[in-house]
Amino acid sequence: MAHVQRNIAIKAPIEKVFNYITDPMSSEEWSPGLEKITGVIGSGVGRRDKWEYKMAGMKFNGESVVKELNPPDRYVLESVAGIISKWVFVLEKYYDGDTKLNLDIEYTIPVPILGKLAERAILGQNEKVADQIMNNIKTKMER
Repeated sequence: MAHVQRNIAIKAPIEKVFNYITDPMSSEEWSPGLEKITGVIGSGVGRRDKWEYKMAGMKFNGESVVKELNPPDRYVLESVAGIISKWVFVLEKYYDGDTKLNLDIEYTIPVPILGKLAERAILGQNEKVADQIMNNIKTKMER
């Protein structure tokens, strides 16, 4: 599995950031490549949704499940179909009511589809995508 870790300070209350990142429909705003979220079923732990994601010019369809939801500190989302991944968001109260957002992503690239040479390029691209994710959340929350 590939692994990416990022953190960023956000000038917004922890509850606001937590509510934003845990809303499945907002993920289309902050996650580059995520084209569509549909079929949201349930709420809280066990909530499921279907997604369409574009990587390396190819579309992937998958399904995610909320595995942990501990407001306002921790949110864990696992993709159980499509691109298998685990997203762990940990939020901390930071200076003067701000929030430190930590993101840890583990994922498996569908290597048989892309090939080993493309895998290296995708890993580098996904590092940049992780930076975009954090900056997109920060920008939205600081408006």
